[in-house]
Amino acid sequence: MNDNDNKSMGDLFPDLGPEAPVISGVAHDRTEALATLRGVPNEPGMAAKVFTQLAEAGVNVDMIVQAGASTGTADISFTVPETTVRSVQEVLEVKQDELGYQAFEINNNVGKVAVVGVGMKTHSGVAAKFFNALSEHGINVLMISTSEIRIAALVPLPELDDAVRALHTAYGLDADRIEAVVYGGTGR
Repeated sequence: MNDNDNKSMGDLFPDLGPEAPVISGVAHDRTEALATLRGVPNEPGMAAKVFTQLAEAGVNVDMIVQAGASTGTADISFTVPETTVRSVQEVLEVKQDELGYQAFEINNNVGKVAVVGVGMKTHSGVAAKFFNALSEHGINVLMISTSEIRIAALVPLPELDDAVRALHTAYGLDADRIEAVVYGGTGR
């Protein structure tokens, strides 16, 4: 019997031991835009209709938040690559009657910052540290997305560089400790 016999085939996030960092990097993306549909009927199938229309137009959607109101409507916010904003606007304008929303807006002045690391799955306090670091620097979080190995926040674009620096420091990724890892591009 070898050591591999003790591992589960489904163990996608193995414990890498005490030397493995909980957070291995900070990623950021300046090329996001935030779209918000206001006053969407809050009924089954509405989100499916919205995202089906966007998919048919070839729009890649990343972060999504839906918030219901007591009026029977909801607001749906989502991020898209900035290069697809025109397509998003065209789809939403053409399909307003079908989708039944009251208004929509696009905010190009946002950026995404994320911490990434397989240690997140087995360590508590990672999210608390993330949001405390941003809060201590007065950075407002507009939207949150998580997975087993990532916490991402949408922030105002002018605050993105400060957010990256704050998270580098909070997780001990400053250049004087270990080489800092910052990814451009999609940040996904």
